[in-house]
Amino acid sequence: MKRALLLLLALPISVQAQYDGPAVETCRAYAERDLRLVNERVKTIVFERDRALNIERYTRRAGSQFVSSLLYGNGAIVYRSGLALEMSFVCLLADEKRAVFFYWSPRADASALAQCRRGGEGDAAACLDALLQVGEQELTQLYARHYVEAREADAKAGNEERSKTFRRSAEAWRQYRDAQCALHPQGDERKACIVDLTRRRAWDLR
Repeated sequence: MKRALLLLLALPISVQAQYDGPAVETCRAYAERDLRLVNERVKTIVFERDRALNIERYTRRAGSQFVSSLLYGNGAIVYRSGLALEMSFVCLLADEKRAVFFYWSPRADASALAQCRRGGEGDAAACLDALLQVGEQELTQLYARHYVEAREADAKAGNEERSKTFRRSAEAWRQYRDAQCALHPQGDERKACIVDLTRRRAWDLR
């Protein structure tokens, strides 16, 4: 089934209008049951009812299973602790009232503020603090790796150009991040901006 799913995902998906039919709740309920079987800490599954939520008519077989359509979009896995994992998903349906397979992957472009508000307004500040700590730790590790590589290049070249350039780049980026996020109001919005830009910087350095 998983191999068949990968083949489905490789097919071009046509642009369609946002879908809001019964298959949405069919897939959401199926995903919730499926994920709770492997993790009892899952509280609920949320699907974003936005422009990314669409259905693709398929009417073929995925392996031995007949599939009438593919529902795809963005959402979140919400845990009982209040934390949430933003995701993108695809759901295979035999018909609009029978889901047969659900697959998700972490969403790299998810907003930190949206993620932290899944568990309620009161949890957002603590959630953002935790995400920022994780983001800064990853960035520190990536900086250390790249700095070592720059120092090795300098040793071969007999100068310190690479390491100096890397330090200037790191300092300039932090100044940019702080200036950009200062445009947002104090509080959750500013902290979320810092988290989002820190994540993006780490993604660029991986």
